[in-house]
Amino acid sequence: MIIDCHGHYTTEPAELGHYRDKQIKDLEKDPLHRALKETIHITDDQLRDSVEAAQLKLQRERGTDRTIFSPRASGMGHHIGNESTSIAWTTHCNELIYRLTQLYPNNFVGVCQLPQSPGKPIENSLIELQRCVTELGFVGCNLNPDPSGGYFNSPPLGDKYWYPLYEKMCELKVPAMIHVSAACNTAFHTTGSYYLSADTTAFMQMMTSDIFVDFPELKLIIPHGGGAVPFHWGRFRGLADMLKKPPLDELVLNNVFFDTCVYHQPGIDLLLEVIPVKNILFASEMIGAVRGIDPETGNYFDDTKRYILNNNTLTKEDRENIFEGNARRVYERLSDKID
Repeated sequence: MIIDCHGHYTTEPAELGHYRDKQIKDLEKDPLHRALKETIHITDDQLRDSVEAAQLKLQRERGTDRTIFSPRASGMGHHIGNESTSIAWTTHCNELIYRLTQLYPNNFVGVCQLPQSPGKPIENSLIELQRCVTELGFVGCNLNPDPSGGYFNSPPLGDKYWYPLYEKMCELKVPAMIHVSAACNTAFHTTGSYYLSADTTAFMQMMTSDIFVDFPELKLIIPHGGGAVPFHWGRFRGLADMLKKPPLDELVLNNVFFDTCVYHQPGIDLLLEVIPVKNILFASEMIGAVRGIDPETGNYFDDTKRYILNNNTLTKEDRENIFEGNARRVYERLSDKID
């Protein structure tokens, strides 16, 4: 079985966007507007139409079996509005994912976004995570380390601010993928610099903190191949030594995992050479940030399965772990959904 641990619902029906536009217009009139969830009329046929010629078509063509599926990352928009805005928006987005997992239980497994708001307590996220895991059957969440949208003014991931969420994740036995949303800071291109900067920043925050001492069962996935982390592994090893921290394999590699959303063979080869196989989960992020065909190969950039198959250092067991075994180990609730 091939499990893609990083998929986003990027082909949503237009009605979802219309709802978001209304939220934003209400906020323009009154920044303190208290959002109501209201109702979005989207039929099951619309949901089917939105994925049949997109995610499902590519699953079939590329030979993947399951996608761990979450709302559009760039659409989370935690910097927009107030707490009521985020709660209403998040519950709608998560419930569409749930409906897709019910329509296509052999294709999609749910992961939720959280209703984070800059400068606000994390408790609303605990409530939504509990609901999505225990009521909707989701197996994890996406955690935004920078809900400001590119200004990085939230507490670092090692701060006690985040501890209630980590405690809830450990209680529910679910991991989080560290994933920012769209950048509202014009210094960043959302997918080209902001995502990768946030991945790298998150790793540094983890390795300079005590979160894995305080939460030894906590599991965090850094997407996009870890940003700059694998390329600069020697820098991080050296910094850990200078900071009198344990070696990285002791400090972070029992708890931190990396996906394969790296869109060329040399990048994947480097990831596989530097990071232990046990810490790598297969992913493509399709249909996501990079959707075109690579003119150098004639294949889609995000067809990451072929990069794993083309690497000549991996054993059969290594590939099985990257494609399936590691995801089952990190997403502890996953086997209940696919066995």
